[in-house]
Amino acid sequence: MTHRKPAQTPSPDPKARAVNRHFRLALAALGLSVLARMLWMLCTANGMNLVDLHVYVDGSADLLSGHLYDFTYAEKTPDFPLPFTYPPFAAVVFYPLHFLPFTLVAVLWLLAIAAALYGIVWIALELILGKAALRDPKWRTAAVAWTAAGLWMEPVRTTMDYGQVNVFLVLGAMLAVRSARWWISGTLVGVIAGIKLTPAITGLYFLTQRRWLTAFWSGVVFLGTVGLSYLIAPVEYERYFKHLLGDASRIGPVGSVWNQSLRGTLSRILGYDVQSGAIWIAGVLVCFALAVLAWRALEPGDRLGALLIVQLFGLMVSPISWSHHFVWLLPTVLWLLYGPLRQAAGARILAGYWLVNTLIGIPWVLSFAQPTIWEISRPGIYAWLGAVDVAGVLAMLLWVIWNGRLRLAGLAGRFRGPARHPAPSDHPRSASTA
Repeated sequence: MTHRKPAQTPSPDPKARAVNRHFRLALAALGLSVLARMLWMLCTANGMNLVDLHVYVDGSADLLSGHLYDFTYAEKTPDFPLPFTYPPFAAVVFYPLHFLPFTLVAVLWLLAIAAALYGIVWIALELILGKAALRDPKWRTAAVAWTAAGLWMEPVRTTMDYGQVNVFLVLGAMLAVRSARWWISGTLVGVIAGIKLTPAITGLYFLTQRRWLTAFWSGVVFLGTVGLSYLIAPVEYERYFKHLLGDASRIGPVGSVWNQSLRGTLSRILGYDVQSGAIWIAGVLVCFALAVLAWRALEPGDRLGALLIVQLFGLMVSPISWSHHFVWLLPTVLWLLYGPLRQAAGARILAGYWLVNTLIGIPWVLSFAQPTIWEISRPGIYAWLGAVDVAGVLAMLLWVIWNGRLRLAGLAGRFRGPARHPAPSDHPRSASTA
């Protein structure tokens, strides 16, 4: 009687084992990061800061009372009572939240931010690599790992601390860019612009892509949010769009180091609020020219690159761009490391600059040397160090322009044909004269 040896199961591929191990490590890092943020929020004295979330929830409760824009939250910000500064449509969106216990809203908000950040990373990688490439398990691991790292970058970290809405707005814009359907893209941009005006700059991206109908429809949807606000809360509509719109002083101190816009940076360097005068206009024109040249220098079909240039330009020219508005720096780092210019000299240096800046939180560090949030002081070293984001954006635009110039020069060399004085063996006539 013969005995057959039991069939041996093939040993797992070592590469597959490594990929699975890396994925589990990335997932553990993400889980621990979310848990740490949750414990910080629930178990420490300063953790339940969430001042902006209080404004959204408590302020929107006054939507139907006619006192939405009289509301201020000062429990944790006595030096600057925080008013409701968003369009009335934002209060319509946030209104249902005030029926829930605030702690429950805070926990759900934090978890939603982490989930939305993963969506941002995934879409960024998809725009860079294509959908097919993301079937590779290593990119799934990369998406999880970058989400874990992104939770500790200052824009996301402070978004969680304040209970801000920035991550959701960035995700809305990236979903709009990802979709090829004009009505989906336009609706998303119109809605997020209705919640907070600054995402309206995304419409400029659709113009650069010649998606005329999408840009038009986003404007229609935005006007729809304005019309809905008028129907639900006509008093608040009147106050916001006729009296409060454009009043930067309600949003916060322009000269604070937290304000990383062009206006904030120029004001700190010069020692006074430049407002929207000649100096600010000149700065905007320079930024616009660089943004246009950088856009034209991009590789054909680089949708994420075009979107980032538009959004970074918007952050520069806005009167106030708090450091937590710069969530766009996470997809910027991904674009620099994995995008079409990843092999270009300086790509890793720029990515490293943004990572060091945001993981340390340079504006946050400098805020401790700021006498008061309202004072526009002029100690030179602090003023120039406080220009970290503006300097980084300008450097990146110039870098893109330079690399586009090199790429175009290379293409021109390809189509120029053989050199004027080729070596004898390469001369066009050498074959016939041999």
